[in-house]
Amino acid sequence: MKTVITNIHKLVNVRTETKLLRANDLKELPIIENAYVIIGDGIILDYGEMNSTINIQHATSNIIDANGATILPCWCDSHTHLVFAATREDEFVDKINGLSYAEIAAKGGGILNSAKKVNDATEDELFDSAWKRLNELMHLGTGAIEIKSGYGLTVESELKMLRVIKRLKGKSPIIIKSTFLGAHAFPQEYKTDHQAYIQLIIEKMLPVIAKEKLADYIDVFCEDGFFSAQETEMICNAGKLYGLKPKIHANQLNLSHGVQTGVKLGALSVDHLETMDDDAILSLSSSNTIGTLLPTAAYFLRMNYPPARKLIENNCTIAIASDYNPGSSPSGNMNTVVSMSCIQMKMLPEEAINAATINGAFAMEVEEECGSITVGKKANLIFTKPIPSLAYLPYSFGNNLIDKVMIDGEFI
Repeated sequence: MKTVITNIHKLVNVRTETKLLRANDLKELPIIENAYVIIGDGIILDYGEMNSTINIQHATSNIIDANGATILPCWCDSHTHLVFAATREDEFVDKINGLSYAEIAAKGGGILNSAKKVNDATEDELFDSAWKRLNELMHLGTGAIEIKSGYGLTVESELKMLRVIKRLKGKSPIIIKSTFLGAHAFPQEYKTDHQAYIQLIIEKMLPVIAKEKLADYIDVFCEDGFFSAQETEMICNAGKLYGLKPKIHANQLNLSHGVQTGVKLGALSVDHLETMDDDAILSLSSSNTIGTLLPTAAYFLRMNYPPARKLIENNCTIAIASDYNPGSSPSGNMNTVVSMSCIQMKMLPEEAINAATINGAFAMEVEEECGSITVGKKANLIFTKPIPSLAYLPYSFGNNLIDKVMIDGEFI
């Protein structure tokens, strides 16, 4: 049965062509005012102005009056660590007391702290907590999401996390992409023998991941004190032999050469980019690799924000994502990410919305299914409460302006 949604105040990000946006194109956000959308079998079939020649009454037996809501495509969150065993608010207090990210990690906190808790948790416990988080994010408007492993750091625990993500894929109504991040940190026993842990990843983890089809991508935390550019390249090349495309944690804390390494590897995205110089920007701008910016992580860690304006002006392609994780970004609210991108990174509302929808979809290779209001794509839609303008969404950062969310043409 078809459904028609009528009396839409603004229908946002309406596109007949699906393309990755950069430079001036990023601020072009097509909108139809006083619009309708027709949906069938969870797919967008048609849309247009209410005063067009279509006879809406004959198009369907199910009509939904939007009552002046603004409708956007759901957010596409292309970088999260949604599967974890416990929160880390004790480290939050450590940060307030002046400890740095590196200092917390050095005393057994950070990633290693989460790894210990994941090791102690059962697969069912991890699944149940992740499923609850995922449902919360869907109600906040997320309609596609990437989830990483990386809090296991042993063969058994990394596989456990990836199997949880596979179970989420099987149950969730939204698109989920899975990323293997075994190279998130060196376990304590491998601190002085990096090569042994890298061989564990390559020889013990990757073959099972490939056999069970547990991941779509491979990721490495390319950073001083973690994995070097050379180690990153070695691990990603091994993953590519199993069909896993690279997505790199790059340039978060230092000029780690992660961006250049990602571009060299043909990475789908390089993520974080809080620390950039002209060489890293030039490398990214001359590539098809997407720079994924994570402003809530910079906010939570009190770091400099990624230089979004400079990246846009230098023709880099960017997306924005939540980095939802228990240590450095304990929120997956993409509405906050969009607002913070405008307030702290000086992105225009149109740029931020495009970066969180269509470009975010490209950063997960799901651009043909979601990320815009386009015929043939999923009817994953955000219905706002009454708002005076599109800019009001990031402007009114403290309010929940989502009225309801539709996934595959059904309200959740």
